[in-house]
Amino acid sequence: MAHKLDRRTVLQGLAGVTLSLPWLEAMGAPEVRQAPARFCALYTANGMSLPNPNHGISDWSWFPKAEGEGFEFGKSTEPLAPFRSQLSFLGGLHHPSGTKADPHLCSDMWLTGAPLHNPRPGTFNSVGIDQVVALHTRQHCRQPSLVLSIDAGVGFLSRTGTISYNVEGRPIPAENNPRRVFDRLFRGDRSSLLAQREQLQRRVRLVDAVLESSRRLNRELGQTDREKMEQYLTALDEIEARLVAAERWIDIPLKPQDVSHLNLDASPEGEPAEYYRNMFDLIALAFDADITRSVAFMLNREDGMGISDTFPLKLGLGQTHHSLSHAGDKDGQLAFAKYDLFLSQQIAGFLSRLQSYRDIDGSVLDNTIVLFGSGASTTHNPTNLPTLVAGGNRLGLKHGRYWRQNDARMSNLFLSILRTLKLEVETFGDSTGTLGDSIFPV
Repeated sequence: MAHKLDRRTVLQGLAGVTLSLPWLEAMGAPEVRQAPARFCALYTANGMSLPNPNHGISDWSWFPKAEGEGFEFGKSTEPLAPFRSQLSFLGGLHHPSGTKADPHLCSDMWLTGAPLHNPRPGTFNSVGIDQVVALHTRQHCRQPSLVLSIDAGVGFLSRTGTISYNVEGRPIPAENNPRRVFDRLFRGDRSSLLAQREQLQRRVRLVDAVLESSRRLNRELGQTDREKMEQYLTALDEIEARLVAAERWIDIPLKPQDVSHLNLDASPEGEPAEYYRNMFDLIALAFDADITRSVAFMLNREDGMGISDTFPLKLGLGQTHHSLSHAGDKDGQLAFAKYDLFLSQQIAGFLSRLQSYRDIDGSVLDNTIVLFGSGASTTHNPTNLPTLVAGGNRLGLKHGRYWRQNDARMSNLFLSILRTLKLEVETFGDSTGTLGDSIFPV
């Protein structure tokens, strides 16, 4: 157990060094010479609707009808049509490890590729692309990353509630409360930071006492308890990293923002569209103010878990999200597609908000790569992953097409994204190269 304490102490020391040196450089920079490049990952569970052709509702398929620049939006993605020149559909993608794993783990693996060193849920993973972006951009912004999910926290060992994993492959706790997200992003005054740090130190001392007591009594925690303790320590490390970053920016004023349109009392237990709108608006504001350049948002959880499983019921679609994803009849598959339509409406609203904010050389959307997709195509099938990439036109993306390549690796897509963001990385996960002649600059 002493090793864990040493690891946390080392991480604290490293955070102070790696964050302070770039800060000194930022202080000496006379002006920002180019717009920031950003990344946002949006995940929905249970796959997308790909109706049985025999039902006669193929125009409700999430994937477009034709490949290339002549693709046609299906009815479930029509709200995205105004952004045709700023988005592309990608088909045929998969994670090689995904076909070997429990299919319920597809959300865990979506941003990582998760090498299967240990196939038991909650005990394996590798770093996610969002955290690679955060590691390369954290010196430029107040928060290394923003991790959100519909249910908050990390979920359970069998079903995680976050899609973000740190460099050790451990789940990063997500936030789901708009008011807490807003306070973290925009209300970090000196007194509140000091209070948060004091509270954090009390929690650290409590954990230290528990670990020391365990060692002194010569007792070892069971496997499940050790995993829970590791997750808790990871959460403390994440909180401390955020506080350290915020403290170093405390005397630099934020870009003025109009937040009158926010409803910070929106809740996942209330009206789904209102909740998503406010969460997306907070992300857009964070990007516009350059508070962070890396965001991951888990819109729904797998396998009927969490509050979002009831969203289709609130929308009058008759069944829960997970039940609809298993529907084999025409009515059920149509209702599932209409839930995809609802999600497309929310994504379109988010893209519109990003488009409305201006960078020095275009819109925030022009300098942001938005990834939207699922870890399964049809229910629990980890192949041909539904994937949409939007934004990034100023970064060189060539949009307005449906690109498809059978058995293409998601990790190759992630490497393409990282290279487009001008991050110095050689590989990502099990990548074998970039996607080549696709939507990304060569």
